[in-house]
Parts: sequence; structure tokens; C-alpha cells
Amino acid sequence: MERFEVKRGLVKTMGGNAGLAKLATEHFNDVEVNADGVFIASFAILKSVTAEYTADGKLLVDVEQMKGQDLSDFLSADGGREQAMESRSRWSNFLDKATGYSSKQRGDKAKEQAKKFSKAKSAIKMAHKTMEMSDSLSQETIDNANAMIAELEKMIEEGNAPSEGKVKKLNDLL
Repeated sequence: MERFEVKRGLVKTMGGNAGLAKLATEHFNDVEVNADGVFIASFAILKSVTAEYTADGKLLVDVEQMKGQDLSDFLSADGGREQAMESRSRWSNFLDKATGYSSKQRGDKAKEQAKKFSKAKSAIKMAHKTMEMSDSLSQETIDNANAMIAELEKMIEEGNAPSEGKVKKLNDLL
């Protein structure tokens, strides 16, 4: 599963998951939509594409691509290479329209998110070390720090990048 940032307001403009499913019909074959608006589709080397907009406004996708002997057989068949290139093109165009960002912008957003995760994990590690080494911290401060750490860890576990403000509060507390 991959999670992509979506340009502000795009989900509403597109009509949510219903609009996303409609977009999928322009790029993929055999599009099936469930009651929640989540679609499953396919095209050439893309055996299965599942996507939906999440409640927090992100695009959540799961793609299963041909591998191994199936892929070799597909590529060696008449028009196989062209179909494979068309698959990649359709996938990229779908992501462009579904997120409102180009592939370069999506990459930049992903780097930004990774940086936020890294900073949060580093702050958590430093907070634990500081609490372990310090003998001048009050129990209230330690409890507050542990509560903040739990909140940050929950966000990380859910795949939501903690804001710089939350990380800064933890750093400033200790």
C-alpha cells in the first residue's frame, strides 16, 4: 500500500471516491466499485489496482503488478512491450489527476513526509534518552513527555506524519 498527498480541495472537486472511480474508468479496465466507492481495476501488467481517498484527504493505493514468468510471457507476446509501457503511462496519468501533483511533485511530497517521520522518531529517541539520563525532571514532566511520545508513536503507526509543532513541543518540554 502506498499513500499519496493530494492537492488541497481536489477530493471535494472530484466528488470523493465516486469521482476517483470515474477517473479510474478512463485509465483502467474492468473497474469494479464497492459500496464505499473504493474501486478495483486492472490494465495489462497491472493485475490489480485498488484505490480510495482516505478520511484525512490522502490517496491510498494498492497495486499488484505481474512478476516473474507471467511478466516474461506477457512482454514476449505480440505487443507486450507496448502494452507494458502503456500501463506505466496510464498509471502515471491516473496518479497525476487523482493527486493533482506531477510525478516530481509527488516525489518531493514523499521526501517531505519521510523527513517529518524521521524528525519525530529522532525526537522520541532523544526524549527517552534525556528522561533516562536526567535526575532533575519532575514526574509531571516525565508523564507529559510520555503522553506526547505515545501520541507521536500512534501517528507514526497510523502512517500520519506528525507536524513539526508536535515534535517541537516534545523537544521543548525536555
